[in-house]
Amino acid sequence: MRVLVVEDHAAVAESIRKMLEARKFATNVVADGEAGLDHLLRRCYDAAVVDVGLPGMDGFALARAARAEGVQTPILMLTARDAVEDRVAGLNCGADDYLVKPFDEEELIARVAAILRRAERPLMGIVEAGELRVDLTARTVAYGEKPIVLGATEFRLLEFLARNAGIALSRAQIVERIWDYDFDGSSNIVDVYVSQLRRKLKGLGAQGVIETVWGIGYRLRA
Repeated sequence: MRVLVVEDHAAVAESIRKMLEARKFATNVVADGEAGLDHLLRRCYDAAVVDVGLPGMDGFALARAARAEGVQTPILMLTARDAVEDRVAGLNCGADDYLVKPFDEEELIARVAAILRRAERPLMGIVEAGELRVDLTARTVAYGEKPIVLGATEFRLLEFLARNAGIALSRAQIVERIWDYDFDGSSNIVDVYVSQLRRKLKGLGAQGVIETVWGIGYRLRA
């Protein structure tokens, strides 16, 4: 899981980063609203922790702008103000929850976990692409009536593509979600695993299911 922290107070930001990384969340920290919005628009995050009192674009404006651009990343808003109208304003601009400073580490982690649970897409159901069937409940894959045996990473990659069928996913988005580290542009790990998936699918007669989107990455044909 990857979390974005948007906090201009360096000591607070570092404290939150340590809290999250101690619980195995991959964490990126930025110090202003414009940078936070850019991260949400260009990268793949599971959640964002956003301070209200940011320089330039404040947390309310960041959340409104992100939602206006279609960003669905859950947002936990942080503020030093405990007035009801401030909490209402935060929720009305697109935040999913609100936490008042100073806060306890356990409460921060619990609230992040809660917004992640609420945002999770249902694990049930079957995604189909032609004769390819990805069963998200049984966690099995078949082409027609023929089962496909995949390794754990191969399945996670195909599952991620299946959950976003028809959507072009960049290599950076795939690396961050499947391998949980920053994509430096030089690694070919995504291409290697896509090649393996294609080879297994082709062996059962499935070709063209995973499409290359030139200049971007890959897409599962919906």
